[in-house]
Amino acid sequence: MSILDVAVLGYGLAGSVFHAPLIAAEPRMRVAAVVTSAAERAERARAEHPGVRVVPHAEELFTAPRGIDLVVIATPNRTHAPLARQALEAGLPVVVDKPFAVTADDAEDLVACAERTGSALSVFQNRRWDGDFRTVRELVETGKLGRVRRFESRFERWRPVPKGGWREVGTDEEGAGILFDLGSHLVDQAVSLFGPVASVYCELDRRREGITTDDDAFVALTHTGGVRSHLWMSAVAPHLGPRFRVLGSEAGYVTYGLDPQEDALRSGRRPDGDSPWGTVDADRWGVLGAEPDFVPVPTAPGAYPAFYAAMAAALLDGAPVPVDPRDAVTTLRLLTKARESAARGVTVTA
Repeated sequence: MSILDVAVLGYGLAGSVFHAPLIAAEPRMRVAAVVTSAAERAERARAEHPGVRVVPHAEELFTAPRGIDLVVIATPNRTHAPLARQALEAGLPVVVDKPFAVTADDAEDLVACAERTGSALSVFQNRRWDGDFRTVRELVETGKLGRVRRFESRFERWRPVPKGGWREVGTDEEGAGILFDLGSHLVDQAVSLFGPVASVYCELDRRREGITTDDDAFVALTHTGGVRSHLWMSAVAPHLGPRFRVLGSEAGYVTYGLDPQEDALRSGRRPDGDSPWGTVDADRWGVLGAEPDFVPVPTAPGAYPAFYAAMAAALLDGAPVPVDPRDAVTTLRLLTKARESAARGVTVTA
């Protein structure tokens, strides 16, 4: 069986918790190289992936790419596009963590570069494989809600004291702020469910002292098909709303709480195939129905490992990449429109 040697650029939260464990869990991949200049992270990479090659700078890989079959960009947002372009120009397939780039124009350039070099390119929109989102998709596609009229989606947290990282004290040009961080997921989910967007309205706020960017946001998308998506993202929500509330002509669906896969990965659990992964206990299932009759709906298991399984299939079997990078271009254009809407205080055409 062919094994793909993967280089992970960046070994902070994204690289060490989300990407590397999922790559290692895929039978047709292995973590062959890690790029980090931090000594503590380098030691952790060697401990977690015996035999891994650790280098301090990506250029060492790009100038001698032999032995690398895939590059994963898990570095700060502002570096996503430059590093991805270098990898593509070196003839290497690439996965970029979200957001794909800081600007839609940079994202378009990456798509063009991939087409020119003939290298595979995808974006790690892992929240498409959240169990609750997979459940919503099934309810929408099977018509159990009737015609969907309103889609509500939230990523809310209670973090009244800032941590001080670049996402909180960076600039728009660096891709800082909660809109680019969590909005990249929420907008992608909404568009993947309900298609093109006609107009965008957004409210952006900076609620906490000591930060320089948005930490509380609301985005309203009006899809060309008539669905309205209302999306909340916040670091300052002392009372959390439902993760999803979907209202249709025949029924509604409501579910609370976050998909368990992130917490599992953070705690050191790995999707090894020997124990259930991404499952939700029955007491946390969402409910479906219309007043006064509601029934629990089993939450589909979360499936983050499916992303790298699909990426392996794309590189080894000629299958499509798991996320079309053009979808990420669309998301970035909508996030840009959201910033414009917030700055002007009006609804803008998408």
